Amino acid sequence: MSPAQPDGTRWPADGALDPGLVEADCGRPLSLYVHVPFCRVRCGYCDFNTYTVGFGPGAQIGDYAPSVLAEADLAVRVMEEVGLPARRARTVFFGGGTPTMLDATELIDILAGLRERIGIASGAEVTLEANPDTVTREDLHALADAGFTRVSFGMQSAVPEILATLDRTHTPERVPLVVQWAKEAGLSTSVDLIYGTPGESLADWEASLRAALSYESDHISAYALVVEEGTKMGAQVARGELPTPDPDDEATKYELADALLAEAGYVWYEISNFARATEADLASGQPSTSFEHASAHNLAYWRDWDWWGFGPGAHSHVGRARWWNVKNPGAYAGRLRAGASPAAAGEVLGAQERELERVMLGLRTSEGVALDGLAGVGRGDEAVSGSIVDECASGRVTALIADGLIDGVAALGGRAVLTLRGRLLADYVTRELMGY
Repeated sequence: MSPAQPDGTRWPADGALDPGLVEADCGRPLSLYVHVPFCRVRCGYCDFNTYTVGFGPGAQIGDYAPSVLAEADLAVRVMEEVGLPARRARTVFFGGGTPTMLDATELIDILAGLRERIGIASGAEVTLEANPDTVTREDLHALADAGFTRVSFGMQSAVPEILATLDRTHTPERVPLVVQWAKEAGLSTSVDLIYGTPGESLADWEASLRAALSYESDHISAYALVVEEGTKMGAQVARGELPTPDPDDEATKYELADALLAEAGYVWYEISNFARATEADLASGQPSTSFEHASAHNLAYWRDWDWWGFGPGAHSHVGRARWWNVKNPGAYAGRLRAGASPAAAGEVLGAQERELERVMLGLRTSEGVALDGLAGVGRGDEAVSGSIVDECASGRVTALIADGLIDGVAALGGRAVLTLRGRLLADYVTRELMGY
């Protein structure tokens, strides 16, 4: 069962945007997200909008590309009508679900259609999520030849018992094989890990980290398991069949990940994401968000770029407007066949909500956020001395430094940057900086 969508206001049937909401002169880059809702098996912890069956014309494997490209036509029209300048996408991300449930030719058709309709910038990052057991060497070479540049494999764990608890269908031995195939095809590689699975020991987690490091991928993501209501795992925990994940245990595992990844030459650029640092990266003196293997698409979200999400349940973000599509694949495809927008509802953010969003998202990155942008917080020495007008805001910054949650040197330079301890308490730091 998929979770309910957020509350929102009904979106126009034609998808039209109010020109006052899109900040047409903002110059923000554009990213594209393609949601592929199909899976071979629905994992017990997953609360994404995914399905193990098809839903008829335009909403099933082998017949999905026309629906996505019909929404791309809609996107072009809406952005033109609202006066947004033509922008080639800087990043494209195929997520799911399991995008590699689609045949490689269908994925290639979707990418080619997006390139034809919207445009994809030269040198753009084009990422494909893949389960290790749903991709072949031939697929990866074909995808690379068609313009995909990066593949992110859902490894999750190297321990068979943990994979079984998560309902994953691949074996640990499959992961290094597909990573090697991707490298042979010239693709940048990433592996995703999950920590905190019920029954996972610290030794299990260390084994998974060391296995992932042995594959020498370009990028590693490490996400804490969240048991969501309405999932199979949520029901198992509620019935006492599985233990509830322990936040202290997850914090310990994150600290271990940070230490082992740093030792192996990976640098955090976003709380859950680590990029392998090249010699050129280290010589450049640039922040880790600029490193060669940091995911540009991940950063698009944290940096407040515009993005258009295609597919059932996908979310879009243009200026101050946010909207999300209907979740049922059949309803999604049906609306597009009828010439209507698949958007179910949306919202318009006010100035205070936009500021909270800016701080919350920016703080997750190694760049942090400018203290100047916060009401009453100054720069440089004044930011921590209490000599600025709003001593309450200055005091909050000082307290966060004293608690070891933000870096004192960075604060003196006018930015709030999380320490390792701060990364574990990022929501708290956000609330404190905003004065909530």
